[in-house]
Amino acid sequence: MKKRTLLSMAMVATMMATTFAGCGESREGAGDAASDTTTATSETTEATTSEFPGFEEGATIGVSLPWLGTQNWKEAEEMFTEQLTAAGYNPIVQAADQKVTQQQQQIESMIENGAKVIVVGPVDGSQLGSVLEQAKEAGVYVIGYDRLLENTSGVDGVVQFGSVKTGELQAQALLDGLQEWKGDGPYNIELFGGGPADPNAPNFFTGAMSVLQPYIDDGTLTVVSGQTDFTECATVDWDNSKAQSRMDTLLSGFYSDKEIDGVLCPNDGIARACITACENAGQEIPVVSGLDAENESVEWVWAGKQYSTVAKPTEDLVAQTIEIIDSLQAGNGMPATDVTADNGVIDVPIYELPPVVVTKDNAKEVFANDPSRLELLN
Repeated sequence: MKKRTLLSMAMVATMMATTFAGCGESREGAGDAASDTTTATSETTEATTSEFPGFEEGATIGVSLPWLGTQNWKEAEEMFTEQLTAAGYNPIVQAADQKVTQQQQQIESMIENGAKVIVVGPVDGSQLGSVLEQAKEAGVYVIGYDRLLENTSGVDGVVQFGSVKTGELQAQALLDGLQEWKGDGPYNIELFGGGPADPNAPNFFTGAMSVLQPYIDDGTLTVVSGQTDFTECATVDWDNSKAQSRMDTLLSGFYSDKEIDGVLCPNDGIARACITACENAGQEIPVVSGLDAENESVEWVWAGKQYSTVAKPTEDLVAQTIEIIDSLQAGNGMPATDVTADNGVIDVPIYELPPVVVTKDNAKEVFANDPSRLELLN
């Protein structure tokens, strides 16, 4: 087969610009009408500051997180508690242990306790419509955190990193790593997706496949198992042990006489699980992507064990969310944004931040202002 050189895709990451003076939708009007735009629009929402009465200093702010099972969610719990307190608010920060019913109950309690804003990182973005509508009726602003809130008009905006873009970056990193570590193709690879209840997970996979599919079609990449649909590749609950079990099965079933060259992995925990499975099977370490820049994976990237991760700094998401809360408290409403996403009921304003690929070559640059991660690069 004719070998093909893989060209790196240029990374263009432009930070989202927000304008806080008199922009957004009124709380009463949120979700009344949806446009046909599903990704980006050229117009921003507009309103006058008179529509936004604001609320008192020291107000209660609720934060409902899906769980604390990964480093990024633990960081979010700590940062929201500390930074909302420092900003003069009364925070209620809870995690739902991956249980939808528990999260529904927590949000109901936050409404009853007079929260003016509730920040929601959903366990399942499609299963909170009823309780979010209750929040809307009570005059509470709802901000989605890291994940889209689907099938409801009870959401005012979502702060997240670009999920399709993240998948594109993961796939390009896999291609770059294959050429760097394995030489010219063809290459044998396998594909992993995240938890199907997380609305970001299929977007990660879609973005990745938009980059990988042409190389699968021309034979540069071979998915030896033939499992290329998200439903086949998804990892329920983002469970590392389930990912490792699937990797064990793939290796024993399809790689007894083949070398696996690369694995598309949607986050760092699954990346480490797949690497461990390959080591246990006597395979050379494949090129593996990741996400979240967890400490252990940052160390593995630096050691040349995991090829890449993607940094989505929790501090940036939390800071952006608190800026929006400050705007609401001051009576300025939701900030302007030219990005929206169709959640099945309305076009939700998206406050989108740019993810960044991390490899050994650029790790010190990426973490130059992150002392705790920079310290890992020794």
